[in-house]
Amino acid sequence: MQDPRRRTPRTDAVLADPAVVTASQGLDRDVAKAVVAATLDACRRGEVAPEDVVAAVVAALPILPTTLRAVVNATGVVVHTNLGRAPLSPTAVEAVRRAAGPTDVELDLATGRRGRRGAAALAALAARVPDAGGAHVVNNGAAALALAASVLARGRRIVVARGELVEIGDGFRIPELLESVGAELREVGTTNRVRLADYERAVDHSVAFVLKVHPSNFRVQGFTSSVSVTALTQLGRPVVADIGSGLLQPHPRLPDEPDATTALRAGASLVTASGDKLLGGPQCGLLLGEATLVERLRRDPLARALRVDKLTLAALEATLVGPPPPVHQALATDPATLLERARAIADEIGPPALAVPSTGRIGGGGAPGVDLPSAAVALPEQLASPLRASERPVVGRIHDGRLLLDLLAVPPEQDGELAAAVRAHLDAPEG
Repeated sequence: MQDPRRRTPRTDAVLADPAVVTASQGLDRDVAKAVVAATLDACRRGEVAPEDVVAAVVAALPILPTTLRAVVNATGVVVHTNLGRAPLSPTAVEAVRRAAGPTDVELDLATGRRGRRGAAALAALAARVPDAGGAHVVNNGAAALALAASVLARGRRIVVARGELVEIGDGFRIPELLESVGAELREVGTTNRVRLADYERAVDHSVAFVLKVHPSNFRVQGFTSSVSVTALTQLGRPVVADIGSGLLQPHPRLPDEPDATTALRAGASLVTASGDKLLGGPQCGLLLGEATLVERLRRDPLARALRVDKLTLAALEATLVGPPPPVHQALATDPATLLERARAIADEIGPPALAVPSTGRIGGGGAPGVDLPSAAVALPEQLASPLRASERPVVGRIHDGRLLLDLLAVPPEQDGELAAAVRAHLDAPEG
């Protein structure tokens, strides 16, 4: 009998097959060729029948040029780090689309000469924080603090409370970040208590600035004390306040969360923060403070390595001047409204779905310990895995043996999609 592997089709024949042509639209030709080559190798090994090669290639080709998938965030965490933190507003998404082609990011269209990079985005940021004499943007919050330490304290000392030497995620730690750019740390106080006198004993001519870090991803309770930015300004050294979450002004639902405006009014020379948390924008790092200081940071060679691209600038500007982004909408949502939505979704799904009160979180290292009243659709725990594997993944959380699909971070327009995804798995035949 003839070896069926001798009937392995040619590469060009498979690539020219209409089904493969359709499935590979939008993909680089080399990507499609690599999938075809791998499938043909499997055919020669006898793992794929010659008549099944085309179907195997179509199944193996990526549906989209990116492996990132849009998911429904039903975790109850508004700024979920594993889900990309702050979702962009439709206005910001449209701004990114417009900025994807040639833009005037560094061109003054009136004169035809080179312009200030991202001038409009920086102006929008400055307008939201009038107490800042200058504003600059880098690629993330850690980069903002690293730039400040590199420019102001390389070869010098930074005084910081021992209880504020936090780990910011994935094993990265504030002290190691600061030391990596050449600064030396002088720790004061204890893990739970620090007083102004501790700072006073540590400040001398070798100190470049005093650092105030908001411990945004944990809380220390009980026998504690800390020193305010206002008190730290009495030490005769610049105060850099790393507020973390990117809150620009006080928020009524987050009374203990530091904000840039309050820190600057208290006397901070510089505030650093993230743009992709409570600001609700794209990943970036914000630097706000004294005009001459911010300009010094902006002109440093390291700032070039940390600069943001045009897409980030476009999304940031749109977030600042456009309607409230999803993060702000979630914080403003009435729990009673969420419960009404949960009941409607549960009714559409039918048994065993139930609408229940829930409790959400800010997430992303912001407002630890703050409960956000919410509502959820409760389902059997075993639905968690198949819902994550859906064509449009739905990510909830397990609580007390049930899967909760919390609506705090789910926009109302996704309610129907959420119900349909659940119904699809409840109606699927077993086995």
